[in-house]
Amino acid sequence: MHWESLTLRNYALMLLAVAVLSGANGDGQEPSAPDSPTALLQQRGKREISVHDPSSIVNCDGEYWCFSTGNGVSAWRSTDLQTWKRGPRVFAEMPAWVTDVVPDQRGHFWAPDVIRLGDRYLLYYSVSSFGKNTSAIALATNSTLNPDDPAYRWTDEGIVIQSNRGDNFNAIDPAVIRTDAGELWMSFGSFWSGIQLIQLDPQTGLRMNADEPIRKIASDREIEAPHIYQHGDWYYLFVNWGKCCRGVDSTYNIRVGRSRKITGPYLDKAGVDLAAGGGTLLLQSDGPFIGPGHANVLREGDRYLLSCHFYDGTRRGRSMLSIQELIWTDDGWPEVKR
Repeated sequence: MHWESLTLRNYALMLLAVAVLSGANGDGQEPSAPDSPTALLQQRGKREISVHDPSSIVNCDGEYWCFSTGNGVSAWRSTDLQTWKRGPRVFAEMPAWVTDVVPDQRGHFWAPDVIRLGDRYLLYYSVSSFGKNTSAIALATNSTLNPDDPAYRWTDEGIVIQSNRGDNFNAIDPAVIRTDAGELWMSFGSFWSGIQLIQLDPQTGLRMNADEPIRKIASDREIEAPHIYQHGDWYYLFVNWGKCCRGVDSTYNIRVGRSRKITGPYLDKAGVDLAAGGGTLLLQSDGPFIGPGHANVLREGDRYLLSCHFYDGTRRGRSMLSIQELIWTDDGWPEVKR
């Protein structure tokens, strides 16, 4: 069955009917029978928070933090990666420059990413409007993510890169990596000509050299949401194919390729360059686990975790957080553990 088809609506309604007929347990949730949709979602690492476009997960003062699309950029915090609660949004007021770049913006910022660099946290976020490439990726910094710390204060550092109607790329969906060599790079992009890569200054977090050409590292008819992760001697590029934001009709799936160099070329298992439409399937829709997207990898000791959002078929396509264990095959490819 093609889970991205319109039959997903019927599937979601069926699941709701099953939940009603089966009753609920003491906490109001569907009983977790071994083959139930709830059990499948538990296997898929579902967390009980509604997020879209989750960032990388970072640690501050013993607490995990994740950011996501939302007014002023949404923030989430957890002590155990299981139970999450809201943190304060990054911007109480929209930076003054935003409407000069995207006139119809009202402060709903997309697809952030965060990284700790030295004694600061760098948060990158997208300023755009749906279906247009009049966009910008901007940077905010803070010395701490703990809102109870007297030093807590987000500073707007302005635009890192922007795109306009005549450009062949879309400056949204930033993802930042610091290499083992200490270099800072940002992949980004959505539709248009695909996924792009630029180098950043590790001191400022801004673009290293605006005159340097932008590198295209992945392309497909429907592609966005990159994430690069260094594991051993390889760089792994995760991307999304398909469409998001359609609830149970979303067709998102996560693909991957790898390269010995951060700049590529990134090849899939079949040796096809991601810049030429390659991409090995990593994670796709599975029953009520629909349209996984915005992959990020977190290492916790000897464990690797893959975080992403998905559309919950038991909740009429509501976007939820998933955190699943990631394993590496003998030949060095990532797989989601089941």
